[in-house]
Amino acid sequence: MKTTWRNQEKAKGKMEEKKYLKWYNKVGYGSGDMAGNVVYSFLSSFIMIYLTNIVGLNAGIVGTLIAVSKLFDGVTDIFFGAMIDKTKSRLGKARPWMLYAYIGCAVTLIANFAIPTNMGKFAQYAWFFIAYTLLNAVFFTANNIAYAALVALVTKNSKERVEMGSWRFIFAFSTVLIIQSVTVKFVQILGGGAYAWRVVAIVFAIVGVIVNTISVFSVKELPEEELNGDGVVDDEIEKYGLVEAAKLLFSNKYYIMISVTYIVQQTYSAMLNMGIYYMTYVLLNEDLYAVFSWAINIPLIIALIITPTLVAKWKGLYKLNIVGYAIATVGRALVVVAAYMHSVPLMILFTAVSSFGQGPWQGDMGAVVANCSEYTYLTKGKRIDGTMYSCTSFGTKLGGGIGTALTGWLLAASGFNGEVVTQSASCLNMLHFMYLWFPVILALIITFIMTKMNVEKANEELKSRRLKG
Repeated sequence: MKTTWRNQEKAKGKMEEKKYLKWYNKVGYGSGDMAGNVVYSFLSSFIMIYLTNIVGLNAGIVGTLIAVSKLFDGVTDIFFGAMIDKTKSRLGKARPWMLYAYIGCAVTLIANFAIPTNMGKFAQYAWFFIAYTLLNAVFFTANNIAYAALVALVTKNSKERVEMGSWRFIFAFSTVLIIQSVTVKFVQILGGGAYAWRVVAIVFAIVGVIVNTISVFSVKELPEEELNGDGVVDDEIEKYGLVEAAKLLFSNKYYIMISVTYIVQQTYSAMLNMGIYYMTYVLLNEDLYAVFSWAINIPLIIALIITPTLVAKWKGLYKLNIVGYAIATVGRALVVVAAYMHSVPLMILFTAVSSFGQGPWQGDMGAVVANCSEYTYLTKGKRIDGTMYSCTSFGTKLGGGIGTALTGWLLAASGFNGEVVTQSASCLNMLHFMYLWFPVILALIITFIMTKMNVEKANEELKSRRLKG
């Protein structure tokens, strides 16, 4: 008994968490999501209205093209995750992919908003499909998986991982706020046509390249032997191919939960992003889109700032995430009530409450994915950090794509016409469903998944068995 106790105490001593990062490393890392959301937020918030109201494309056809494009994403996510795990370079595993892939992001972002208006319709659809697929399935995938994987590659300290996630999403939602607040006015100032959208895309792409580069060089990846522990380097760990990588991922139930949560969450965000249609045709004031963006993003940022403190107070992530999303669901349901009361101020208030409730998960999800990766290492003996973080890119792109495609299909089914000022009654009813009811359903689904996602407890039990063994 004494020997066992002493071994456990030694093990606890070894598990004392070392600090790896300075404050500027965390802030620098977090700024990388500004670059990511310059691309993602601009694309997901405005690509549909640009295509329907400026280029004149059919919303239903656009939705179908986006859905077809998403068929490539699942394969490329796992592929780039596996490539990152196998990469060895002066910059490390993930940073080279994050750095160079963003150049492609910038070019293809501009291409999505630079469709020539004098081309035939078929050529315009083809142009969009190619540019959209390259941006999402190739360049954004490589950049985003690499960026997410850095959480597990630059520190082994769980508190620092939560702080990195908080900083990341503070920058993310600040950028979303800026993009959604200034884009409409920016386009209007430039004349409101195709040229204006192209110029805005170029400006955002340049900003993204600069910020992404800064983020890449603000952190340094840990040596392999320190990441793996006990002086083990990657050459001593059994290698795996693309098929086995997929098997390792999908044998981890927590990976599946996180992926589904990401997909549902991004579909939810896509429904809120189509709020530009709701504000324009239901509330009859497109400027309210920026106001609701403030109501969504400011509470999120506040919640992200306090998330590390909340995690420490609640002694973990699991209960905090459940309570947070329960609040988010109730808040979103109250938005529906306020809408039918015709009270815009109450809609804004409850939107803020809902967003605040989502904050903890947004801040600590990187740490949850790191725990999920550790679960695979503890159960399978294989470290697949880069591949594991494919759930972030896969879920973001698939969920965002599904949401944007649904927007196109539902708008087309309701009889939406981008050339008229007043929409039909069927279209207005559809906008009510898309912006009010559908997000509540999605929030309920996420809350349920949260109740099953106790990967922290699972890891603790696995480690305890190892110590006893």
